[in-house]
Amino acid sequence: MIFNSQTLPANDNVNSYAFCMDVRGEAFIQKGKMIAYYGALRFESVSAGAYDALVRQSFNSPLYANDFVVATGQGKLILGDRGNNIDSYDLEDGNLTVRSANVLGFEPSLVCQESTVPGYLTLLGTGKFLASSNGPVHFIEPPVRVDEDALLGWADMPSPSYRYDYGYMRGMFGMARSFVGGRSSGEEKQLDFTGQGAVLVQSSEMGLVGRSNLDDVIARTSSLQQNELHQLLSVIQQRLQNR
Repeated sequence: MIFNSQTLPANDNVNSYAFCMDVRGEAFIQKGKMIAYYGALRFESVSAGAYDALVRQSFNSPLYANDFVVATGQGKLILGDRGNNIDSYDLEDGNLTVRSANVLGFEPSLVCQESTVPGYLTLLGTGKFLASSNGPVHFIEPPVRVDEDALLGWADMPSPSYRYDYGYMRGMFGMARSFVGGRSSGEEKQLDFTGQGAVLVQSSEMGLVGRSNLDDVIARTSSLQQNELHQLLSVIQQRLQNR
């Protein structure tokens, strides 16, 4: 099928990997995710002075200000994320916390703020937002323990806590992985959810397709304190000297 401005859906999926936003005013979108648009749209940095009032109302996330732009005007905007699945979520006076790298866009009727859990954003209020995932997303009822790498987010419930399987970690294979610096698995470390609400889990324990390990490392530095950044710099310098 060949799409045009009339046949494209409005605020719905074009397919599993692309979404068409019907922009009538303003919308926040993640930088670099626009793949096409019809109409008269502009794209400005969140830090642009013209949008101070909008940012004050809807974007309380200074650590992630450089990751988003404001789309303004009238038109249909198609978003994609490297062939990852895209879903829309409608909040009604609710709250949903999502991994920051997976938040593709949201309406300014929602308030976006940094979660107390590093690397996540919390969206509050009533409105629509978009998120990408590596595979379809499933809603799971707590109490449940989830592999952190498979977690997309959680809705209307308290933040999770970490649970470590020390028996597994002390085992021979766990020690071998730690010794060689291998990647930990969901059997060693999980996020423990309790209370009311829903947990959003993607159908893979791997991050977004096309996202490198370096992208993940850079994203996580935004939540580090100054002393932790100095420690990270020291480790990097030591690794470079050993190469």
